[in-house]
Amino acid sequence: MSLPYQGKLIPRAKELRKDATKQENHLWYDFLRGYPMRFQRQKTIDGFIADFYCHVARLVVEVDGSQHYDEQGLAYDKERSAIFAEYGVKVIRFSNLEIEQSFQEVCSAIDLEVRKRVQELEDTPSVKA
Repeated sequence: MSLPYQGKLIPRAKELRKDATKQENHLWYDFLRGYPMRFQRQKTIDGFIADFYCHVARLVVEVDGSQHYDEQGLAYDKERSAIFAEYGVKVIRFSNLEIEQSFQEVCSAIDLEVRKRVQELEDTPSVKA
């Protein structure tokens, strides 16, 4: 299943790439950019922009700042994750603090989830990427 393209969000996605947080840049430049499976930064998916997306694993990686932890932010993230799930995309989240204080553990968790997702998708022909 292909993901819906939202061309009107492209300028905003480019802006978010240009103005990435310190934690997003750390994760991108020090891990995801060189990861064996391609990740995209600020990927548009059905009216939303995901921080990082791996098509092969159908996995979104989100780096959450403080705005994600109030009631409104939590509700928005829950709705967005549910919409991504309708497309067979799983979302995993890490806080800015986790990126800063436990970077290797975050990288290991992402690697483990990518490998797990790829295996699941290979075992489920109807959801192949």
